[in-house]
Amino acid sequence: MECRRHKIKCEVKVGESSCTKCLRGGIECIFQDLTQKFQEEDALWKAHADLELDQMRAAIQHLLKHNHLPDLSTYHTASAAASPANPASTSTLIVPPMDMTRENSQEPQSRDDPGLVPAPMSSLYDLTRLRTLRSSVLWRQNANMLDDDFISQGIISVEDAEYLFSLYLQNINQLLWGGVLLPHQTLTSVRRSSTMLTAAVLTIAALHVSDGDRLLQKCYSIFVSLVSNTCLARHHTLDDVRALCLGAFYLSNLSWKLSGMAVRLAGEMNLHQSFQKLTRAQPNQHECVRLWYALYVCEHHFSIAYGRPPIIGDDVAVRNVERFLESPATVPGDVRLCAQVALFRILTEAYMEYGSDSEQPLGEQDFERLRLFNFAVEQWRLTWQVRSADSVELGSYPSKGVVLYYHFARFQLNSLALRAVAGPDSPLVEPLTYDRREAANIAISAATSTLTLILEEHDLRRAMSGVPIFTYTMVAFCATFLLKMAMKWSNTTSPTTGSWSQETSNLGLNFSIGQVIGLIRKSADFLAEVSETLSEKHLTRHIVAGIRYLLKKFDTDTELPHRDGIHDYPPSRIQQPFVSGMDASNNAADSMNGNYNFYDLVGSYGFGFDESYLGQVEAHDPDLWSYT
Repeated sequence: MECRRHKIKCEVKVGESSCTKCLRGGIECIFQDLTQKFQEEDALWKAHADLELDQMRAAIQHLLKHNHLPDLSTYHTASAAASPANPASTSTLIVPPMDMTRENSQEPQSRDDPGLVPAPMSSLYDLTRLRTLRSSVLWRQNANMLDDDFISQGIISVEDAEYLFSLYLQNINQLLWGGVLLPHQTLTSVRRSSTMLTAAVLTIAALHVSDGDRLLQKCYSIFVSLVSNTCLARHHTLDDVRALCLGAFYLSNLSWKLSGMAVRLAGEMNLHQSFQKLTRAQPNQHECVRLWYALYVCEHHFSIAYGRPPIIGDDVAVRNVERFLESPATVPGDVRLCAQVALFRILTEAYMEYGSDSEQPLGEQDFERLRLFNFAVEQWRLTWQVRSADSVELGSYPSKGVVLYYHFARFQLNSLALRAVAGPDSPLVEPLTYDRREAANIAISAATSTLTLILEEHDLRRAMSGVPIFTYTMVAFCATFLLKMAMKWSNTTSPTTGSWSQETSNLGLNFSIGQVIGLIRKSADFLAEVSETLSEKHLTRHIVAGIRYLLKKFDTDTELPHRDGIHDYPPSRIQQPFVSGMDASNNAADSMNGNYNFYDLVGSYGFGFDESYLGQVEAHDPDLWSYT
């Protein structure tokens, strides 16, 4: 070692134990022994590691004892924290590091780019080459994902996962445009592609099982955890976007957040450019355009439902659905999907025209434009109903679904006629003009037709248990609208019998109270039957409770009077709200006496479903909203 330090040759004479230099200098001659050195370093490292492990074990034991948790010895493996007994542990948030790493090539590459007007962030990325500025690209998941997902860890058993996946394929998948949002036919296939899509499918299926609350809790916790852990990730797949879209369609408490997140991820993956690429005959773009259309419909579902502006605008893909359907890869589900794209394009244009201010009534000059929207909706039905071919799995649901959305749209548009208009009991009331009365009558007719269609069409009734929540929200809105109209139409009772009396209103609306109440009772009874096959957490149960609460005002000991020669339905047993005593009486009086303006019927262009309708139900029945 001394010779190495002086960079001279180390010579050892025969019979000597030290080299010549060490003998001459009178120093100890030490030879390099790599094996001994490694052994000493390894022993030192192990001793240090053992000490640290003992310290960590003592600290963990102290924390477990302090939080009244089981002893450390009960945790046998690394995956025990994510065992079925403790699914909540899967919600641990993994925060990725904030790095500013650059691409391998640090030199700008735009000097040969023929494009003169790139996006600003593209120019910034080209200059800095920072990976965090680059648009996310499609990538393949780890091939070992199947061995690392929540099913492999035992959080959900393989048997339960197979059962839920099969249930989803049989009862739900076809209802979303023939299954275009789930391109996988086996559980193994979807597990290999996206853990988040697997969790979304299983959660939705568990929501449609009447006795599946235990599975629903586990699947829901896993799905929310995966969404939370990946919302800031840099890379995603098409199946991850599908997972968010499916969750938005069926999970009422997450719909708005998930739809917005899905659109943002799709934009980051440049799906909004897929249509142009498809027209240039680039491969594998049909599936991307289809997903972009599904996101458009999903996001507009909830912008309408909540009365909020949509994110996706009237882009080139939305304007050219007919050209998309010319592709040889088109399937019947694409026709149904494009039909809804075309409809929500009309409704979005109306939103831009009339806004969402619930206190801004339509002026007389607005009704000419409203007639044009009504005409566009009529043309939409004539165009797409005949093209939505019936199927073996769904019967006439595709074509009848077009009729259902036609009534939704007419109701949505024409109910605006009563926005912010004073009711008949207001001192400021004025007779409704012909145009306003015409639109209001169309809204009443459309709401009535919606409920009648669902009750009378067998294939629609059969499909109701698996439809997205937008259908339920529209049905609930139609029922609520008609009930509140009934309160405004006849807001007096006989002082002798206490039963409802008919009085002629100066509104001039075509409205039969007895028919409406009977129709809504039948609708509530039907939805109650549907809810028996679904989880207690499904939105349907709460809608039934809310409708029946509003029906309580009409549930008298005497039948409603006959009108137009039609016998009204007898009153049904009404589920009582979970309030008692004087509070119940006061709440009922406040919300049922009809002393509110007509804008309460619509809320805004959208109907503010979460704040207006569900908020009223929650106030009277808070136990209904103990969601997972």
